[in-house]
Amino acid sequence: MAPNVSTRMPSHIPSMITRVSTLSEASPVAEDSVWTDEMGAASDQLFFVTSYSDFEKLAHGPRGTEAKHSIYVYRFHPSDGSLVLLNVFGDPNEVTNPAFTRFHPKLNVVYTCTEDIENNGQIFAYALAANGETRQIGKVDAGGTSTCYLELDKNQKNLIAVNYWDSTLSVIPLSTKTGTFTGPIKSMYDPKGGKKMCTSAKKDGGANHSCNDQSTIRQRQADPHSHALVIDPYVGNIAYVPDLGKDLIREFYYDKVAGKIEIELNSMPSGLCTGMPDGPRYFQFHPIYGIAYVVNELSSTVAVFSVNVPLIQEIAEAAKKMECMDRFKGRSTLTLIQSIKTIPAAFPAAMNTCGRIAVHRSGGFVIVSNRGHQSLAIFKINHRRGSRGELKAVGYFHTRGETPRHFKFDSSGQYLIVANQDSDSIAVFKFNLSSGDLMYTGNEYHVPSPNFVCCCPIHDDDVGGEFTFGETEKVNESHVNSEIAVVLEENKVSDEMKSRDLEAELTSARSEITELRKMLSSFSRGNSAVE
Repeated sequence: MAPNVSTRMPSHIPSMITRVSTLSEASPVAEDSVWTDEMGAASDQLFFVTSYSDFEKLAHGPRGTEAKHSIYVYRFHPSDGSLVLLNVFGDPNEVTNPAFTRFHPKLNVVYTCTEDIENNGQIFAYALAANGETRQIGKVDAGGTSTCYLELDKNQKNLIAVNYWDSTLSVIPLSTKTGTFTGPIKSMYDPKGGKKMCTSAKKDGGANHSCNDQSTIRQRQADPHSHALVIDPYVGNIAYVPDLGKDLIREFYYDKVAGKIEIELNSMPSGLCTGMPDGPRYFQFHPIYGIAYVVNELSSTVAVFSVNVPLIQEIAEAAKKMECMDRFKGRSTLTLIQSIKTIPAAFPAAMNTCGRIAVHRSGGFVIVSNRGHQSLAIFKINHRRGSRGELKAVGYFHTRGETPRHFKFDSSGQYLIVANQDSDSIAVFKFNLSSGDLMYTGNEYHVPSPNFVCCCPIHDDDVGGEFTFGETEKVNESHVNSEIAVVLEENKVSDEMKSRDLEAELTSARSEITELRKMLSSFSRGNSAVE
């Protein structure tokens, strides 16, 4: 288990908020979203923070405080990294243990799901206004227990839910105009083939999934446990599912037209196959390179994979032509190229489990949270040909609390907010875009058992419909043009990548020059003093 180290810090919550806009009943967001508060901020960037409210219904065992209200909404101030609490809501008897949140990329709609090993998860949709007000616009059954991940498909026509406890995957239809659910589950996939679970829940004598000892791991890996689902950003047809229970990355063909997980094409180990458990938890693509990163919860490692983009495109073309997909079975689109530890070499792995992994929007860094070591591990991404995408450790930074289950960058990528689950707090850090170093801002807030932080940059206009490449800056950042990806796979660096590499080198050079100037200045002052 994670060591019981007390790092609770004083909390402070600015108050006296003055509203200027209200939530319209006709639209998810009021037309006039500009407002002010006592700190004089006019930014429309909100953070949606969720909390555990019923520990008995969880597979794991939090050590903080059960929340009386399970959802907090904050306004973020980019001038100093501070937060103002706008809204607290969520009846714990209805919105029980909300544990994953997804903000719609074009609409001011937030989706959150409940984590419950006894009852099917529930997915709630809320319209979110710039003043923090919310209005529930939908609710749907997730089709499985301990719902832990939500994914929107490429055209935002469907939401896919991942249920950790029974490992099932559910596809739910959405309105592209309003973001509301247009029906119940339209398709499901069960990797167990309908078989019952082998192990029991924690309260029925089963293991506490917060632990990382051999006995607990044996129970955790007796059954499949899907922990996420990420659709490829190139064509939107391959769904990658980390199976924590079986140490596998499953690759599915996803029919984005029908909204259905059609077939499991391949599964491959999530790590080096050392004989020790890995426990893959989350999967992330690099925003430019054909590279993917998997965080292994149980082994405290990050596995780096090259992505075979031409094969993904070949699969998509075959499906479009209604060809038989059997020829793609057993052909993985992933190749393992590196595995790296997320904790110092001397730190006992049994005292740590990994939480979240994120690739910085710049494409320059990978960040992982360590629950037990109570840190964020920062890795720099190699941009050089031949080892592009591989990682080098920058350092480990304490999160000012216990069990950093989740963290999230603000929309600029310059601030990072950490949810310290077992010390009932969220803490704000400044991120150095050049070095990757973290600096504590001194801003910390009391939130009971926080488990997830979602950044919600309010959209000026809710515009429905499909995404297309090049439509907005955000789309370009999150979805890589497939032609660029193919070029990179062939080791032909595009003009865009050359520019990005040059910018990274120039930034690094400027930083080094600044440090040299400081050293020379200090040296000159020292000589003057001697004289």
